[in-house]
Amino acid sequence: MRWKKSLAVIPVAMLFAVAACGGGSPGGSSSEETAPTLGSGGGAGSGLDPNAVGPAPDVEGAQQGGTITILTNGAPSTMDPTQAYYTDSTAILSDLVIRSLTQYKYDPDTGEMVLVPDLATDLGQANDDNTEWTFTLKPDIKYEDGTPITADDVAYAIKRNFATKELPYGPAGYAQEFFVDGDTYKGPFKDGDNYAGVTVDGDSVTIHMRKPFADMPYYASFPAFSPIPESKDSDPTSYQNHPMSTGPYKFESYKPGAELTLVKNDQWNADSDPARHQYVDEWDFKFAQDSSTLDNSIINDSPPTVATYDNLLAPDYHTAIQNGQKDQIVTGTTPCTNMFRPDYRKVKELQVRQAIGWAYPYVDAWKAAGELVGLTIVPGTTILPPGTAGRDDNGYSLEGQDGQTTDPDKSKQLLKEAGYDPGQYELRFLYAADDAVSKQVFEARKAGLEAGGFKVTGIPSTIDTLRDDLADDTIDANVRTGGWCSDWPNGSSWFPAQWRGNQVGTPGMPNVANFDEPKADAKQQEILTTMSGNTANEAWGQFDTWMEHTYYPAVNTGYSGVLFMRGTQVGGMGNDNVRGIPTFTDMYVTSG
Repeated sequence: MRWKKSLAVIPVAMLFAVAACGGGSPGGSSSEETAPTLGSGGGAGSGLDPNAVGPAPDVEGAQQGGTITILTNGAPSTMDPTQAYYTDSTAILSDLVIRSLTQYKYDPDTGEMVLVPDLATDLGQANDDNTEWTFTLKPDIKYEDGTPITADDVAYAIKRNFATKELPYGPAGYAQEFFVDGDTYKGPFKDGDNYAGVTVDGDSVTIHMRKPFADMPYYASFPAFSPIPESKDSDPTSYQNHPMSTGPYKFESYKPGAELTLVKNDQWNADSDPARHQYVDEWDFKFAQDSSTLDNSIINDSPPTVATYDNLLAPDYHTAIQNGQKDQIVTGTTPCTNMFRPDYRKVKELQVRQAIGWAYPYVDAWKAAGELVGLTIVPGTTILPPGTAGRDDNGYSLEGQDGQTTDPDKSKQLLKEAGYDPGQYELRFLYAADDAVSKQVFEARKAGLEAGGFKVTGIPSTIDTLRDDLADDTIDANVRTGGWCSDWPNGSSWFPAQWRGNQVGTPGMPNVANFDEPKADAKQQEILTTMSGNTANEAWGQFDTWMEHTYYPAVNTGYSGVLFMRGTQVGGMGNDNVRGIPTFTDMYVTSG
């Protein structure tokens, strides 16, 4: 997912973007020798089960009660369902708090995520050309206050997606691209409820498209397609402080950037829910934690009911293995690509952007971030990650660049061709100055880029504000770190979402590189409007290498994997391979 989706990730190896590939075993598993190979890719949530019904089958060995504490270096930028687009906020909301039209279910036998009906009775009914999608709601589903949800609530939530001025950070780009009047409607706060793109008939919601959109069932799994009662939304900026729960847990307290406590929702309808469980009594999320400190807490089993969705740092991983804690570790692949993206408006010369690709210190930056090659990172060769339908598995973003080779001399030569002497061209980018690992990564990047002939200036940020700062177009950076994960398993969730000229400078900066090339826009439009199925998938794979060879708007700094750890009394923790996040809904506290 996506972007923040645009994935402004904290450079500690954890991409907070939307979707993934790969798996891990529910109880925690894997040593370095038995872990999946990231380069092999995975299903990226491509499995479908339109007939899945509730209640969800019990997790083997699961127990009731207790509290699980989740420690993480990151800090979600929002808990508003409409704006949730990073993988962490999406997973917390979707697994535990709210229900959408569709959702993903973890299959413990395969380690894959499967798309299933959630609030809807199926995965949606489309007309012949996929320009109309109808979802019918299941009966007897209520909010946490006992009020029944209605199709009007779902329709209101969908309309809310277009309010990008009031709610700028969500996955609205797809709705703006594909839904009727998506390019002109500005949401219910500005344009009112009279929107032709969504109609209600009894318990059914129909979404009308202005162009075919076969991926609607995947899009409908986002929190943005969860019901929101209009009566509770008088101030859209504050709804995130307590979104109305329809899932197994509800907000008890929330301090943005610091902590979130969830408790059981007694109005949740388990019989209608094919994906979720309600094993623990309470979830305590602690955000903006120091990376080394949180690793030590889990390694020391203090407390034994603690876990993280951050990757273990390499030294801490080796310590855990030496301690005999292999069974507490979960590994897996994700459909995520880390990127170092020059601002296309400021870094204008192709040779300069290519010089960055040769000067970037891939291996040194990975070491500084505590990455483990083959577990948490592998060299990246194309924007599309392994496992994506249509990906050119033999393609390279930069000719001759294998995703890990640094060549300072080649970088200097390219800078010379662009008319710049060594030390003349300045690169400016953000880092979290209050996090030791982020500072180490910045210093490694600085040393490598300066060896390649650049001048480097760091822009200090903080752990809890870095995501927002990375999306702030007013900050004087000319390179932005981050990444992207698949929203669904093909290229249509990659390029239209973040490489379109009409997105330059828009709220939330889905086009983080501010890439703007009419030829690229025209090629994307052609694929979107004239192709489908395997033909479209292959076209996106070709577009990937064409865009990078022609313009090189992004340096691929590696595909990411997961390396989570849990305390000894946390069970049911696997890898949600659509988000690269633990399978929260299956987790429970053991008796020890």
